[in-house]
Amino acid sequence: MMSSSFNIFRVGISFVMVCIFYKSLVDSLPALSPQKYFSTLKSGKASLAYFCQADSPSTSIFLEELNKAVKPLQDYGISVAKVNCVKEEASRYCGKEKDLMKAYLFRGNILLREFPTDTLFDVNAIIAHVLFALLFNEVKYVTTLEHLQNIEDTLKGKANIAFAYVRAIGTPEHRAVMEAAFVYGTTYQFVLTTEIALLGSIGTEDIEYAHLYFFHCKPVLDVTQQCRRTLMEQPLTALNIYRFIKSMEAPLLTEVAEDPQQVSTVHLQLGLPLVFIVSQQATYEADRRTAEWIGWRLLGKAGVLLLLRDSLEVEIPQQANVVFKREEGMPVEYLVLHDIDLVISHVENNMYTEEVREDEDDDIEGPDMDTLGIQDDEVAETVYRDRKRQLPLELTVELTEETFNATVTASDSIVLFYAGWQAVSMAFLQSYIDLAIKLKGTSTMLLARINCADWSDVCTKQNVTEFPVVKMYKEGEKPVSYAGMLGTEDLLKFIQLSRISCPVNITSVQEAEEYLSGELYKDLVSYSSVSVLGLFSPTMTTAKEDFTEAGKYLKGCVITGIYSEEDVSILSNKYTATLPALLLARHKEDKVESLPLANTHAQDIVQIITNSLLETFPEITVENLPTYLRLQKPLLILFSDGSINTQYKKAMLTLIKEKHLDSLTPCWLNLKTTPVGRGVLQMYFDVLPPLPLLVVVNLHSGGQVFAFPSDQAVTEQNLLLWLKKVEAGLESPITILPAQEWKPPLPAYNFLHMMDAAASQHSSRKGPECVKETDVQENDKEQHEDKSAIKKEPTETLRIKHWNRSLSVISSCPFLRA
Repeated sequence: MMSSSFNIFRVGISFVMVCIFYKSLVDSLPALSPQKYFSTLKSGKASLAYFCQADSPSTSIFLEELNKAVKPLQDYGISVAKVNCVKEEASRYCGKEKDLMKAYLFRGNILLREFPTDTLFDVNAIIAHVLFALLFNEVKYVTTLEHLQNIEDTLKGKANIAFAYVRAIGTPEHRAVMEAAFVYGTTYQFVLTTEIALLGSIGTEDIEYAHLYFFHCKPVLDVTQQCRRTLMEQPLTALNIYRFIKSMEAPLLTEVAEDPQQVSTVHLQLGLPLVFIVSQQATYEADRRTAEWIGWRLLGKAGVLLLLRDSLEVEIPQQANVVFKREEGMPVEYLVLHDIDLVISHVENNMYTEEVREDEDDDIEGPDMDTLGIQDDEVAETVYRDRKRQLPLELTVELTEETFNATVTASDSIVLFYAGWQAVSMAFLQSYIDLAIKLKGTSTMLLARINCADWSDVCTKQNVTEFPVVKMYKEGEKPVSYAGMLGTEDLLKFIQLSRISCPVNITSVQEAEEYLSGELYKDLVSYSSVSVLGLFSPTMTTAKEDFTEAGKYLKGCVITGIYSEEDVSILSNKYTATLPALLLARHKEDKVESLPLANTHAQDIVQIITNSLLETFPEITVENLPTYLRLQKPLLILFSDGSINTQYKKAMLTLIKEKHLDSLTPCWLNLKTTPVGRGVLQMYFDVLPPLPLLVVVNLHSGGQVFAFPSDQAVTEQNLLLWLKKVEAGLESPITILPAQEWKPPLPAYNFLHMMDAAASQHSSRKGPECVKETDVQENDKEQHEDKSAIKKEPTETLRIKHWNRSLSVISSCPFLRA
């Protein structure tokens, strides 16, 4: 991690072991001649060669162990093979007998290291030695307390440390540590020792077994202060280390104000219980300090939460001050414990003691790991795949509790609030860094980030209740939350459109014409294809206030302007608009439309503008599909394998212009740019049908799917007649989408419920994707009032989620980068 000059994941190291040939051994090692072997070596690729003589039965045990290591090593990008020495081809590795007792590690044609085969005594030793050699710069080996202390001092305020003691190199525990370092080496500094004296010097009483400590050095800013240390008490297996590190990544303390029975965190998925410390407003500060102390005592053993009694909608016993939740689905226990030690003892006495043991001959991907790796979508999988990707984090400013306020008040800032333990946050962090690369040297806006897992108090004060969240801070203005798609381009649009005040105050007819033509803000036209201008007479005070409120609400989403001078009639007459009115300048079509605004409130104006941004015949993508589903109309989709057919497009646009398709959402989907469409079609048909193809999908009522007859030409007349038959029930559906609920594999992966909860909190905010901050106390109150039990959802809602989920599962999220 710290010295990543040798990035094992990105370079794609291969490991080729060339071994002694033995006839009776059935193995999966490729057999190569020396010439063939050296011709396959590539720059940057690693290989370990043992050149083979004929008939050497003494090596059979070694080859058996090597065969066991083939698959685990392949999972790390390391291949295994053998080379047969032949008389026709001379090689210095086919020489004396002592040379045949070593394995030679190469990178390209360069020899890196020799391994005596007696050190590779079993599968664990093979994997441990190979990973240790390749991760030499990522895993620091120490022999003295001074060396360990120097590493700790260097990393204070920068990174945390995973410190491991193993009895010897090549043991199963050593293998487990190296496999963990392979996965987490870019996130934490791994330190290894085999010195018992060193382990004893840091306070461990029982030094008979291997140990792993987690040093919490990143939050330590004072070099004289010692890093907190948390001991992993389970045996050193790869699975146990995985669980332990995941628990270290989780927040130390989480505040909740909902029924404990409904609360789920990462701890439950890791097999750890939850401890709720019940608090009330009068004793909040003292209760929080107690909960934090308990959190440190139970770190790695249980999740600790602060339960706010005053905000609960469910009743809990009045005397209870602790709630204990052993596992998902089991009833919670209400306890009265007035001593911290009693809380700790209750947790430790009620934890499951079943140890997780791994077969030494199996690699890390066993059934238990598969269970822990279950994901509701592809986000976590992609984050894991890109775990070795080196991001230029220096392009953004990392904030802490000490620097946050000073930074956001000193300059206009964009701040990403994320959690280092959450997959979606880490995926979006990649898009955020891509944004920083795009804006490097061109933007006056400071891009910053803060890890809420480390600085939860800051995030709580900024009213951050979910991750990831992006907020814009400008002097003299309330923070504005970004609520668009989690992608680089959408966030870039938000930032660029937020450079100007909304609505812009236009002061002359000439300036208004320049505004409508796109000349006034021509550098922003590419981010907003529609410019909105409100026309008002000087006396229309209420209407102007409503429009101004709507403009501020839409900041970052669309360009809005206002004109209310005495000569406003010049513009209203030119564009046939009755005051008050909206002028919509569509720059791509080079036309201006007018809409009346009489007796229209701010929320209605927001909805009108939001709907005006929608295209009449859009190309559907994974990103914009939710926007069009909000219209609550059946989808009339033209599936095309490339550019849209001219005849089809003409027929559709004609029917749209004549208002025949007002009850539908006409759109088209290009399978070349949105290949997920193939998966959607395969849901409708047994085999992929010929394209182009017109389909009506009624997601909101019934779930029927109708296909336009393939033997008919797509003309306005044929299409209109077919749609009338569909409406009259004279056409049979090709399929009916199921309405069953898609339940997540684990409660914490119920992202749809989280989205619904967020939507209910902002139910009064319809249409736009830019959310303005309200007062913190008022917002908190809304959140507490909106917490409720999960209710049975309407059938059409489940069907839409099914359709949405089918898209998202097959496609990659917009913020994921390969």
